[in-house]
Amino acid sequence: MNTIVEFCIIPLGVGVSLSEYIAACEQVLQEAGLKVELHANGTNIEGDWDVVMEAVKQCHRRVHEMGAPRISTSLRVGTRTDRGQTLSDKIQSVQEKMKGGKS
Repeated sequence: MNTIVEFCIIPLGVGVSLSEYIAACEQVLQEAGLKVELHANGTNIEGDWDVVMEAVKQCHRRVHEMGAPRISTSLRVGTRTDRGQTLSDKIQSVQEKMKGGKS
């Protein structure tokens, strides 16, 4: 099943700069072959449900291996069965409506 996920991982107990942990997690997601879009407050992920969830698990492993004693993660998950949809499809649909088009 294809899914689109908004993923935000927050290592706790490692100080205030988190970018090295986020970069390591982004690498895990890319190595998994997933389509990812990093944004200021997390990452959008597109891919097969099982692959996405396994990659999230691997992100947790990697960040713990880097020394984070605790992690808080938020996931917002969307799936569709009526048709296929990509991250770019969702954005394009909104942009077309802003221009007065239909989608």
